[in-house]
This record gives sequence, C-alpha cells and structure tokens, in this order.
Amino acid sequence: MLKKVLLSGFAGLAVLAVGILIGHFGIEKGSSAPSWMSDLSRDVDEKLIQEFIAEVDNVKIQENLRELTRVPHMATTAGDEATVQYMLKNWQDTDTGLDASWREDYRVYLSFPNRDKPNNVSVGDAADTVVYTVREKEKAYQSEQDDPEVVQPYAAYGPAGEVKGRLVYANQGKASDYETLNATLSLTGTIAIVRYGGAGRADKAINAAPFGVIGVLVYTDPYDINDGLMSDENETYPHSWYLPPSGVERGSYKNHFGDPLTPYLAAKNGTYRIPVENITGIPPIPIQPIGFEDAQALICELGGSAAPEDWQGSFPCSYNFGGPGFASSSPFNNSDVTLHLYNRGELRDSANVMGVIWGSVEPDRYVIYGNHRDSWVHGAIDPSSGTAVMLEIARVLGQKVKAGKWRPRRTIIFGSWGAEEFGLIGSAEYAEEYVSKLSQRTVAYINVDISVFGKLSLKCYSNLTRSQVNIPGSDSVSVYDNWIRYSNRTSAAYGNIPNVGHMTGAGSDYASFVHYLGITSLDISYTYDRSTTRARIYPAYHTAYDTFDYASTYIDPGFTSHQTVARTAGNVLIRLADGLLLPFNCSDYAETLEQFVSTAAEAFEAQLVANGISLEPLKAAVKRFRTAATSLDRTIHNSDLANDTPLRARMINDQLMLLDRAFLDPLAFPNKYGYRHVIWASRSSNVATFPGVADAVEKARASGRKEDWAQAHKHLSIVTQAISGAAHTLAEAQR
Repeated sequence: MLKKVLLSGFAGLAVLAVGILIGHFGIEKGSSAPSWMSDLSRDVDEKLIQEFIAEVDNVKIQENLRELTRVPHMATTAGDEATVQYMLKNWQDTDTGLDASWREDYRVYLSFPNRDKPNNVSVGDAADTVVYTVREKEKAYQSEQDDPEVVQPYAAYGPAGEVKGRLVYANQGKASDYETLNATLSLTGTIAIVRYGGAGRADKAINAAPFGVIGVLVYTDPYDINDGLMSDENETYPHSWYLPPSGVERGSYKNHFGDPLTPYLAAKNGTYRIPVENITGIPPIPIQPIGFEDAQALICELGGSAAPEDWQGSFPCSYNFGGPGFASSSPFNNSDVTLHLYNRGELRDSANVMGVIWGSVEPDRYVIYGNHRDSWVHGAIDPSSGTAVMLEIARVLGQKVKAGKWRPRRTIIFGSWGAEEFGLIGSAEYAEEYVSKLSQRTVAYINVDISVFGKLSLKCYSNLTRSQVNIPGSDSVSVYDNWIRYSNRTSAAYGNIPNVGHMTGAGSDYASFVHYLGITSLDISYTYDRSTTRARIYPAYHTAYDTFDYASTYIDPGFTSHQTVARTAGNVLIRLADGLLLPFNCSDYAETLEQFVSTAAEAFEAQLVANGISLEPLKAAVKRFRTAATSLDRTIHNSDLANDTPLRARMINDQLMLLDRAFLDPLAFPNKYGYRHVIWASRSSNVATFPGVADAVEKARASGRKEDWAQAHKHLSIVTQAISGAAHTLAEAQR
C-alpha cells in the first residue's frame, strides 16, 4: 500500500489547467488491453524507492562538492560559468544524464565593488589624519581565502559615496532602535553601526535615513553567531565552526526578489527596463559590512550613555549610544568615521541550467526540483551543499531512465538557478517568463539550498508520514522520529508530529513559486540543534570561510547528512512524480487555517469588534473550507482510482494541485513586490496569523485612525473571500 508523504497546502494562480483528454478506445470482447492501459493506473513503486535510497552515494556527493567549490563562483563570474559547464556535463552524460539539459540566460542588473578602488572605512581626527582603518579583506587561514577572486566584503545594491560623521550605535537597525536612539541624541549627520538580525539588510539603512543618518556599518556580533567566542587563537575558525574575528557576512541589500530593473517581466535583452533611480527597496545611503574585530574597536570607544541591556553584546565593554561620537577618554576623541564606497551596478548575463526527465503518462504535469548555483565566495554550504545533493539525485534517477528501468509518471524538471544571492534572480526570472505554463501545469516545487546545517528541517505546507530514511549512523532511528524528538507540535488530527515551518518570507528560491505562482513548495535542510547554540545560522555564512574544508571538517564529516537529505528529498520527489494520486492532504491545510483564525480571534477580535468589524464571516469561511476538505478526503478514501476511469484521478489531482491558486490575490499587497498569496505572504507583525490582517490591525492599533481600521476590514474581507473561494474548488464536480 502506498506510504503517502502528506504535503498539505498549496499555492498558485486561479487558472485551471486543461486535463489530458484520454479517449475511450473500443476494445473487442476477448482482446487484450493495450499496454498503455496499465500505465494509466500505475502507482509509486516502493521497490524503486528502496533502490533509490540504497544507490544514493555519499562519496559522490562529497566529490560533487569538492568540484563545485574549487574556485569562488559569484554570479556571472568565470567561476560561475565553470559551474554552469559542470552542471551541463553531468546532466548531458550519456549514461547517467537526463533526457535533455540546456542553459537559459537573462540580462540582469547586479551590483559589485570596484576592483580598482576597494571600499574602505576609516577613523580620522580633526586634522583628517587617519587613526584607524577597517580591514578591507578577511584574514587568510587557508589558501582559499587568498584566492584573488575572493570578492571584498560589500553591500550589494548599496550606493557608492563618501560620507563622514560621528559614530552612534543603533543595535539592529530596526525603526524602533533608531527611534530610541533619536530620543536620546540627534542623529543628523551621523554614521550608525548596527548588528545583523532584527531587520533585513536593506532595512538597516532604509530605517536610518529618515532620522538624518548618512551612513551605516553592519557587523555580526559574537553573541548572536559565536555564543560569545571571539579568539581565533583557539576558539573560532580554523579551530571550530565559529566565525573568526575578521569574518564578514556579504549579502544582497535589496528587499524585492528578481531583477530590479524588470519587475514582473523576464529580463531578456529586449525587455523594457525601469530607470536605475526608480529601483525601490534598496539602501538610500552608503552602507558597508565589517568584521566584529573592527566593530569592537569602534563600539568600545563610543561615548554617551549606556545602551539598554538587550542592546548589549559579547564585547568586553559597555555598548554605549555614542555622544554622538567617541568618548573624551578615547584615542579616537573628536574623530569622525568616513566611508569611501565605490559600488557600481552592471547589466550582466546570468544563466539558469535546466534539465528534464519527461513523464510517461502525464508529461504536462511538472514536479520541479531546484537550487541556486552562485555563491558569494566558495559557497560550500550555501549553496553548493544543495547542488551536490541535487546532482546525486539526478544521477541516480537519470541512470535508471537511461537504462530503460524507469520513467516517472509526471515530468521532472531540475533547475540550477543563477544570481540567487543578488535577490533570487534566476528563479524569479524563470517564473516570470513561464508564468502561464508553470501556473497551469506545475504540481510542486522542491527547494534544497543549504542542504546541511545539522538535523533535518522542512519549510512547507506539509506533514510527512513516517520516513523510510534513517538518520546518519543509525539503522533504527528514522528521520521522522528524530525530527519529532528535536522539533514537534501537537496536531488535533495526528497527535505529536514534526513541526513544519511556513514559507512566509523570501529566504530562498521557493519565493517565486510560493508567493508569485502559488505552487506547492517544500524547502528541505538538515539543521543544527538550536537549543544548544544562539547561532542564528551557521557561522561561516556568506564569508570567505565557507569552503570545502569547513564543510568536511565541521559541518558533515563523511557527508552522511548530505546523503540523508538526498534520500529524503529524492523520496518526496519520486512520490510526487510517480503517485497515481498526488500526496496532498487538504484537511491538514484546514487545520492551519483553523489555527490562524483562532490566533486572530485571541489577538484581535475585541478591538475589531470595538471598531465595528466582525470576525464571524472569516470563521464561517474557515468552517466551509473544513467541510469541503473533509468531503474531498472522504471521496478520495472511498475511490478505487486504479480501477476507475483515468479522468477520475486526473480530476482529483487537478483539485489538489490547483487549490492554492484560489489564495492568490494580485491586488492584496500592492506594496509587497511578488507577494500575492493571502495565507503565506510575509508579515511584520509577531502574531502568527493571516499576514494582511495581522499587519493591518497592528498599524490600526498604533495609529487609531479610522482609515487604518478600514484597511484591517478590507484585509479581513480579502482573506475571507479567498478561503471561501478555495473551499469551492474542493467541491466535487457533479456528473
């Protein structure tokens, strides 16, 4: 019997794909049925899955990673092109390759530092004598950090410019942090130093500008990433996985995903482009990331009063606001901080590498598996751990196809996305170019970016049944049971189950598929036990230390965790591609909606009622959805799809595949580029409920304005009608 991987939840456009029209062929009495008849009712082959699990090779994954990380491969560089050719070589192999593989190029706007004029940050006294200079490059502990192609730390899409001012400390650069600081001293003409966390990279500068701040420095505090450890003599890399003092997190400092010059249009050569000055969601003032050794040298010399306790970090000093500027007792007294930044934007050709295994029964139904290929430096963990896994999955499946042993029911598309680090560009351009086809035909998207941190974690709309895959080093403990041990929740329907995160942001290439196209998506990684560390992500993230040596020494010696991710992701991929019935469960989605409406009622109902707004229509819509989901589950349970007309399975699968299309509203979030899903859009509110409602109510609470409460009412109506419409899509079509 099919062991279903239950993935509840969907996303998509409100477009109904046309089913395959399978005609009724007249078969004479006594004649044998044509061979294609058995193919129509074929289900997942459990033996095939066991073979796949056994054939996934950790040594081949290790060798993939070694090859992918030989040189830095930032998007559109020579190193990136080498990885393009490596992907094509593997996917076009005559024995283990796919049915077809090709590249698709987009002309995109990227941001780079100037090789001839490196960005620099310094402290200068009243006579403009430089008394301190921030390190321009990270310290080399291995030969990889000395590679001339290692890009200087910089803030991609941060503007060029020279600014000079007194330094202040603004915690995480949230709007509330600047408000707190501004209540104590004038921020006009100052340079703010802030730590990572709390606000997006670009927001640290966007939030600062209205207060008169003219430049921003960003660093990673050892408290947030290293559990307080700071010495590279015996505590940090190369002695452990912790970030060394000169390590700098690079990143894209823009809020919107996709090419910034061609919003909602694929970035081809002849595509209309907006003027560069019209780009939104990027820093309006110069901003530069630095290492914590330099941040300590600056913060520990600041004057002014002490910052609040929750602003303090791991430096052996008081974190002060700044006078503004340095303390009178500091050697930097009366000195300014100067930023000389020379970033520049360029149009570059960036490639996606695509591969396909054609489906045998439903070739017009796509299961897409993807990960980005580009990195900031060598990128062993981000993203090459995911690419190494994808290559191994494709090898095992491709070998079976080439040998004539197997072909999936549905088409499998592999995508190696370009320029993700600059804001999910490759996957977004792909989604924009093929929006009609993908929204009509795509069953699901599987994303495996950073495949290994430590233990398994998933973000999706899903609950999985017991896994067939065991954890590394165990013959008896499954991934599923280990997942429950470390991260679990109580479900009304299933009891104690693994806790599954929701894709409410744009952290990786699933964003366009979930938020823009509304395609059921899954993001898989093996992460560390967060109860044992404060590290918000693996410490070498986006630095020159994310190398093969780092991955093989501190993250996954033996590459058995990579192997486990490949087995788990491949298991899900095969079930999605081969199942007679798609392994989705609408009742699980209903449970999430019920949880959301309960949370909304607890947090907001009293104030909504006080402003003449009722939650009852929303509650009624969720009840209708539950009724419809239960009815569809009953229909599925009572059906004998293997012996029914093939159109029956196709009809139910279309309902499952297209359900989330009903939750897309292109007008719901006019100020959130690319977000159209009213259940899973990003939110600024801390209340885990419907995002539009939560953010609108929070704003109305803060302002008390009638028009803001009207917006809250509007968002309630939007989500209510979306849920009601989704319920109607689950209703069985009458004969």
